[in-house]
Amino acid sequence: MGYSKIIGTGSYLPEKIVTNRDLESRIETSDEWIVSRTGIEARHVAADGELTSDLALAAAQRAMQAAGVGPAEIDLIIVATTTPDMVFPSTACLLQAKLGVKQGAAFDVQAVCTGFIYALSIADKMVASGSYRCALVVGAEVFSRLLDWNDRRTCVLFGDGAGAVIVKPSEEPGIYSSHLHADGSYSHILRVGGGIAEGRIRGNPYLEMDGQAVFKLAVRVLDECSREALEHNGFTGADVDWLVPHQANLRIINATADKMGIPRERVVTTVARHGNTSAASVPLALDGAVRDGRIQPGQLLMMEGVGGGMTWGSVLLRW
Repeated sequence: MGYSKIIGTGSYLPEKIVTNRDLESRIETSDEWIVSRTGIEARHVAADGELTSDLALAAAQRAMQAAGVGPAEIDLIIVATTTPDMVFPSTACLLQAKLGVKQGAAFDVQAVCTGFIYALSIADKMVASGSYRCALVVGAEVFSRLLDWNDRRTCVLFGDGAGAVIVKPSEEPGIYSSHLHADGSYSHILRVGGGIAEGRIRGNPYLEMDGQAVFKLAVRVLDECSREALEHNGFTGADVDWLVPHQANLRIINATADKMGIPRERVVTTVARHGNTSAASVPLALDGAVRDGRIQPGQLLMMEGVGGGMTWGSVLLRW
């Protein structure tokens, strides 16, 4: 069994920007309060009629362009999302049609903010085994549609966006390993409990979160799964050139980096400009750092995420 390698990245953020100042006029909050507790300054919000598959399409096209890959080469599409266009078909199938891809497999993965880590792990195994030759992995969300915009505890945190990567076989790492975890006993601390039954909404259709419980668990498990990846491959935090974490909260990001012994100047952070974009946040951060030249060939990257479920995981790779 060989390896898989990311050969191209892309991302997309909707045109509309909602700043902290904008929120001050709608709810009881302030820019200073939001920034001091989260590091978030603004978030992007999808336009009316703009769907998750539309965001995914823009990010996917940019990743394909960066990789020099056309629709005829892609034989696997995995979309990580909590906000699909519809109950079914999957957003991946809808994206497949929009891209003009006529072959291969397409399916969604739902692990909330860890979704891209889960999806990339699956693609790695399927490509490295030789079962597929060219995978498109996307994290895409319109999380703004799950928010109660009168709830200042949650609406300030999230935004919409998409990020994508192209994965192909490689004789050298590439992806060294991935490490996935979940514990459903924590499902109550971060959830959208509503659903559709008999044509009606059942339960609360808005996001609910116990912020303190999520923070405490996130810092612990992100450190654990990152150390697991390093130890599995014989590395230490000092070997990591870039930590590319889930962009949920700057305090969580900094606490995780500090525990791992990774200097903050080697941490990719984009949360200030787009907030928590759930499954899109890791590939958004990755694409930004690739395109601005920070991430260079041969460097060692740690990607990590934690989300509702609760789920968490890490991927260690050589760029």
